[in-house]
Amino acid sequence: MNKCILCLILMTTACFANEQESDFKPLTKQEIKTLSEAFGHFIGKTVNTPGVSFDLDSLIKGMRDEAAGRPSPLSDEETEEMMKRMQMQAISALAQTNLKEAQDFLKDNKEKQGVREIVPGKLQAIILEEGKGETVGESDTPVVHFTGTFLSGDMFTSTEQLGKAIPLPLDGTIEGFKKGVPGMKEGEKRKLFIHPDLAYGTSGQLPPNSLLIFEIEVVKLHATDEDQTSEGN
Repeated sequence: MNKCILCLILMTTACFANEQESDFKPLTKQEIKTLSEAFGHFIGKTVNTPGVSFDLDSLIKGMRDEAAGRPSPLSDEETEEMMKRMQMQAISALAQTNLKEAQDFLKDNKEKQGVREIVPGKLQAIILEEGKGETVGESDTPVVHFTGTFLSGDMFTSTEQLGKAIPLPLDGTIEGFKKGVPGMKEGEKRKLFIHPDLAYGTSGQLPPNSLLIFEIEVVKLHATDEDQTSEGN
């Protein structure tokens, strides 16, 4: 069986793996028609992404030919290789789109009240709550709370998920933190707007060239050995 089709089937059936036989009810003909249409929508979603340009008529022809037992124009190996190329094409298109959105956002955002540029065109900040006392140095390891979101507002990380603040070694973190956290005081809360060049760019697990927005609070200026040990656990 073609690997791509197998993946689709596994994705749609995995959630039913724990169903009890007593719960099984055969589908009626109308239900099968409805499910078939819904499954078509599911397939449509998988091919409706930036940089992916499947030909719908050819896609439907391939499904009909497979059902009729006619051969595919490509071997499984050739299909897999071309799918990898299309995936790279989609990633490249998404990276370009995200980069433009990041640049446009920072251009507009710098004009808003309270926003200051730390690195022109790359890093902006707004103080949400003032702190007191000494400031964080460039090589310090403050203990912080933070929440990271995308431009869409969707959250991708938060110390609240851990239930505690964590040490942040500035020598070993992204450039946006290296340049955006120094100068903060204990108790200060700040929102950072980080261009992808100072975040993860096109590497890492996040969507390529994502602009990142962090709300960060310095809970303590310097992490203790106990903080570091706790983080390791």
